[in-house]
Amino acid sequence: MSPRRALFGRALRDSRTRTLSFAALFVVAAGTQGPTYRSAYPTLAERAELARSFGANEGTRLLYGVPHDLLTTGGWLSWRLGFLPVFAALWGLFGAVRSLRTEEESGRQELVLAGVVGRSAGFLAATGAVAAGAVALWLAIFLAVLPARVDVGGTAYLALALTTPAFVFAGVGAVTSQLAPTRRGALGIGGAVLVAALVMRMVADTSSTLQWLRWATPLGWTEELRPFVGARPAVLAPLVMLTALLVLAAWRIAQRRDVGAGLLPARDSAPPRLVGLSSPSAYAIRGQLGSLLSWLAGASLVAVLLGALSGSVSDAISEGLNEQFEKLGTPLNQAQGFLGMEFFFLVVAICVLVCLQVASAREEEAEQRLETLLSLPVSRRRWLAGRLGVAALAAATIALVAGLLAWVGAASAAVDVSLAEMLEAGANALPVALLFLGLAALAYAIAPRASSAIALGLVGVSFLWDTIGSLVDVPGWVLGLSPFHHVALVPAEDFQATAAAIMLAIAATTAIAAVHLFERRDLVVT
Repeated sequence: MSPRRALFGRALRDSRTRTLSFAALFVVAAGTQGPTYRSAYPTLAERAELARSFGANEGTRLLYGVPHDLLTTGGWLSWRLGFLPVFAALWGLFGAVRSLRTEEESGRQELVLAGVVGRSAGFLAATGAVAAGAVALWLAIFLAVLPARVDVGGTAYLALALTTPAFVFAGVGAVTSQLAPTRRGALGIGGAVLVAALVMRMVADTSSTLQWLRWATPLGWTEELRPFVGARPAVLAPLVMLTALLVLAAWRIAQRRDVGAGLLPARDSAPPRLVGLSSPSAYAIRGQLGSLLSWLAGASLVAVLLGALSGSVSDAISEGLNEQFEKLGTPLNQAQGFLGMEFFFLVVAICVLVCLQVASAREEEAEQRLETLLSLPVSRRRWLAGRLGVAALAAATIALVAGLLAWVGAASAAVDVSLAEMLEAGANALPVALLFLGLAALAYAIAPRASSAIALGLVGVSFLWDTIGSLVDVPGWVLGLSPFHHVALVPAEDFQATAAAIMLAIAATTAIAAVHLFERRDLVVT
């Protein structure tokens, strides 16, 4: 096997968990929209009412963009999947930084380049793996949309439109990996670019005078591709050109700079920052603070928007769609039902968060930072228990803040829902999140290399088991195998105290077992 092929294969293996997780998200999002639309809005009159309700709603434009045709399945898919390009951009950014800057920061790239592999071969292998992952995301969306019975060519074009930001922001990540001397710096710069692009797209979609801003952002170009609603394939040209220029610029810089360095100067010295060094838990918070604040900001923004939209959206729900969601536990034609269903997705997101926190602990072990920490008077029991405590604290903070801000958004739109109900909706996420935290910790203690895939896979399978099973009317005992089936849709339903107590008991048991087993196994690096 050639060195370039070996590096390409390793980069693909390193990214498989992230790619599979995003692909699963895309499959669920894209695969459910077409059939749901056709069954919920079967008549032209219902579709016209849908277009009237959503067409002028600025809140939905912030999330999905400008709707051009909500009378057809293709037009609905083109608009309703408008949030996926942001996730594709995130995937591309993280993938490029992981394949380029993280490899250098860990010292592995220097060892590779000390052999027969040149810089060009290493760079092309890393970027090629990211491109292959983006193609996998395209294929996931394409296959998920096909059952909606829309044109195959249009489906391929839709999948391409939704995944083009993955290529563009992979280019952004490649450039920031050359600029910043650290992974965190590269992600910070790339994240700022993504936020700026998203803000410009939102402003353009909600303003009658600043629509030209859509042409200043790659996310706006993606929207202008308009699959199924007057396709504009010529807009692919600037997307392809920008991606090529970014990758070429990153490659040229990579040939000339020192390995491990960046064009931006690194600080060789700085005043000591002692905050967060008092204990392993405080150090974990210090290291994860940026990521956790990003989760908090994202959840807060979504919660405010959902609260503000809960009244108008629930009024626009058709009878057919309402019947479909009643199978999942609650009707959507009331604000409480809409909020309960949307907070269910927040529950899933928080479960993913705690699994990623355990993955972060695994990364600390794999990169041998944990070995240094444990050489100090720090026990394994204290370290892992502290990391699990940080994950639980982060989950509780995000859940309760989301409940508070959803109430603020609902109150601003004069929706009749109390603060206590929304705080309860936030707290409702914690039992199942702690359950998956305990299971993820147990997987980490037993099979550290596969722990991330196991934990995220359990969340994904459990979610699909409950939602798809509910829609196709499988027996109740089968649905009961999924923890999500025992999560009440608060505030539309009463909190299920018994189920919560059982999940908390399982969470405590698995967490204790994880700590006990972790004390007795060897540390495992890459």
